[in-house]
Amino acid sequence: MSESVSVRCPVCRRDHLYAAPSYPCECGAPVCPPLDRHSAPTAVAHQVWEEAWVAVECAVCGREAEWPQPELGCGCGTVLRIAVAGGTCPVPRPEPDVGAPAPPRRAFQPITIRTARDAVTVAALYLRWLGYQDIRRADQRPPSGIGLAARGLLAQVDPTVRPASPRDVECLWLTAMTESAHCVYFSLAGYTSEARTRADTLGVPLFVLDLTGTPQPVNTLADELDGP
Repeated sequence: MSESVSVRCPVCRRDHLYAAPSYPCECGAPVCPPLDRHSAPTAVAHQVWEEAWVAVECAVCGREAEWPQPELGCGCGTVLRIAVAGGTCPVPRPEPDVGAPAPPRRAFQPITIRTARDAVTVAALYLRWLGYQDIRRADQRPPSGIGLAARGLLAQVDPTVRPASPRDVECLWLTAMTESAHCVYFSLAGYTSEARTRADTLGVPLFVLDLTGTPQPVNTLADELDGP
């Protein structure tokens, strides 16, 4: 975890103490964006997907990946974007264990879901945990929710309170077919029974995003994807 920094809201002048959250690197080490103590935070008027991510290098394995841009919600209603410094988050480098077997995949580290953006972030982190490293916003926008893409994969994240329908599943599957990609669906409100049946027929893994930020497999295909 990074050190706490003092953050002052430019709107109400209220002071906050903020520490950037850490995320699990593919190697298992915690990674957190290094905060810039000398730059003032900026108020976010409109969320832009491309500006919501920041590249951070793991101090243990040197792998660079995109992680959520540090942000803080002020009590006055302003969303504050915290400046990030260059370099890596200070993480102790472990001593190499010569001859040790490769460790199993670490447990997924959830993030509490409070907003629609949190749901998308959790889905992106989960796909990265599964091994997809080039997560980006999909070129084609789905009828509902947000589309994510990686090499050979198309994912849909539905953060609404409406259970996904068979049509939602079919639209994702058809779009993935046109791109010769596999697909996976993440829903915050779950799925209708007809949607589950249709997903099994088409071969679409279904996950429910619980509020703790842990994707829960809904069908056998998702269980197989989630397994070690």
